[in-house]
Amino acid sequence: MSAELLRYEKLAAELEGMISGGSLCHGDRLPSVRRLAVERRLSVSTVVQALHQLEGRGLVEARPQSGYFVRRVEPARAQPVLRPPPVEPVPVDVSQRLVRVLQAGAKPGMAPFAAALPAPGLLPLAALHRLYAGIARRQPKLLEGGSHINMDEPALVRQLVRRSLAWGGPLAAEEFVITNSCTEALGLCLRAVTKPGDTVAVESPAYYLMLQLLETLGLKALEIPTDPQTGISVEALDLATRDGAVAACLLVPNASNPLGSVMPDEKKRLLATLTASRGVAVIEDDIYGDLHFGSQRPWPIKAFDTSGNVMLCSSFSKSLTPSLRIGFVAAGRHRSAIALQKTITSGATNPLTQHVLAEYLASGAYERHLRSLRRSYESQVESMRQAVSRYFPAATRIAWPQGGFVLWVELPEVFDASRLHERAVAENLSFVPGELFSASGMYRNCLRLNCGNPHTPEIDDAVRRLGALIENP
Repeated sequence: MSAELLRYEKLAAELEGMISGGSLCHGDRLPSVRRLAVERRLSVSTVVQALHQLEGRGLVEARPQSGYFVRRVEPARAQPVLRPPPVEPVPVDVSQRLVRVLQAGAKPGMAPFAAALPAPGLLPLAALHRLYAGIARRQPKLLEGGSHINMDEPALVRQLVRRSLAWGGPLAAEEFVITNSCTEALGLCLRAVTKPGDTVAVESPAYYLMLQLLETLGLKALEIPTDPQTGISVEALDLATRDGAVAACLLVPNASNPLGSVMPDEKKRLLATLTASRGVAVIEDDIYGDLHFGSQRPWPIKAFDTSGNVMLCSSFSKSLTPSLRIGFVAAGRHRSAIALQKTITSGATNPLTQHVLAEYLASGAYERHLRSLRRSYESQVESMRQAVSRYFPAATRIAWPQGGFVLWVELPEVFDASRLHERAVAENLSFVPGELFSASGMYRNCLRLNCGNPHTPEIDDAVRRLGALIENP
């Protein structure tokens, strides 16, 4: 770990301690960046990075022309602990259990805590309906014919290039491949850089859909320890990749699912450099990058890639609507291989929807929508955290997400979340048990809750009832 990384993490920890200890209270103004830099003998960039970490954790907020102010204090609940996963890669077998869990969660009348889906009322559906109707009327030929050749609409690619300015870009238009979803993008990348039997490094806990992809493609998962706040351990990844046995990394560095962690820029830079030097391809899922809780969008690992080794995947499923089925990959030097896989597996992505998304992005409406949506998600996640703190056992640990809309909860060790799930479904309550986020079956006492819906009295009562089931096994 670099000295610069240690310095800003130390400053962030000291300021966090002052806030949690009451020396700095809600609404207090922090010393200015320049003053902190002078008093602590640090560079301005180091101080800013420390403040950005606190901002990402929701402890402080930046006010234009005024500085940084204390925002909230961490509740009296500890965060989940970092656990050492197995050191050997393992085959993946989660799909059948996961399908049963998600099917149960989709039944009518079930509390919406399972699949990570946003509430329809938060999405600009009426605007998208109007765009579909207008574009279909103006460009009827978009509905004619079809092609198995993968054809990306230039208008959408232009908008993605413009958006990439906020990702540390701009990225080149030639890098992009438009896909049918972020899931398809991830699968295409895996097919392009791995073969059955290869080992892929993943976070631990890892997004269950990524584990499903590995299982489907006959790949092994190597779980890497992941901090609930700062993401995957670069030091552990360093050790794991020294013998050349890891073919690729499959990661969610921004608002990871399920922890909600955000990797600091310096860790992203170190990871990009390490993997490039060892020929380990990086497949990056940035679907939650636009849904950050801080004032500045976190850069992806792709921003620190100088060799075309990182494949940046995302979509608009969590921010506009899952029904768009539009994703993309900025593929770097793997672009040709990924485009070939796209042609073979699914051909061209719906041109009408590509035009709809391009017009929506070009209008400026997306940025306005995102500002509102981020506030809603942050509020919903915090309300869920508070409800879990009220209703779950006292020893429960609760993650502190820095973006997205899921919440990771760690129950005391004696609990089995999969058995709890069986009882919960009978009471019209659902969630995703923690062991489905691990290829090796870790996290049996953990669960993930969807926070994509406004925290109504009905939602709060469902959390209360779930807590009662836990308290009375």
